[in-house]
Amino acid sequence: MTRALRLWARRVGLVLLVPAAAAALYVGAAGALMLWPTDSMVPQSADRPARAAAIEAFVLSNGVHTDYAFPIRSQAIDWTHVFAQADTPTVPPDAEFIAIGWGDREFYLHTPTWADLTVPRALGALSGRNRTLLHVTWLSRAQLGRGTYALPLSTWQYERLIAHVRATLPGGKATLIAGAHYGRDDAFYEALGSYSAFETCNTWIGRGLRHAGVAMGLWTPFDLNVVRHLAPVHP
Repeated sequence: MTRALRLWARRVGLVLLVPAAAAALYVGAAGALMLWPTDSMVPQSADRPARAAAIEAFVLSNGVHTDYAFPIRSQAIDWTHVFAQADTPTVPPDAEFIAIGWGDREFYLHTPTWADLTVPRALGALSGRNRTLLHVTWLSRAQLGRGTYALPLSTWQYERLIAHVRATLPGGKATLIAGAHYGRDDAFYEALGSYSAFETCNTWIGRGLRHAGVAMGLWTPFDLNVVRHLAPVHP
């Protein structure tokens, strides 16, 4: 092998090694921080309200993406006053829960199924350049099947999660993306923040849970980082 050819091969190897090493470091950091649960964002005080479970809530996972699932109405909030049901083509008559997720705008609007995923769209989402949306779905209890994890909350914890969601709405108000739906029971709304490899849909979920005092990894880029500390619900 000539010197020039050896130099070329070395450069190609370096080009291939750098992204592989970066990916390994990313996954390794996510795995390590998953094993380090914390609720340290919550002030430690003798005056903190008791955490007796009062709200039946859930985290939903499709194996990649996670959502909150909250009761539509409770003493803490009526979500129909935040997200109008008229924004959705058809709310199930037996709907009891509202699922709320955050994510990349372009990915959300143009990837209703994994078959619609393209490499440019995936890379665009990870770049951090795109705006974000909230995705809201109205669900019946029967729809809480596989991938549902119990999230019992005290009223105090629930109020902190409510504040987390509302803080993601520009101006604190829900602005509908007209005509954007996956089905007849959902709607999309404008959101604050930029999606990236370090700020994913799951880190948004995990941050809210830490803020509410739920044991959660320090960084939650993957769905497994979120649900590892939660109990699965078996239908």
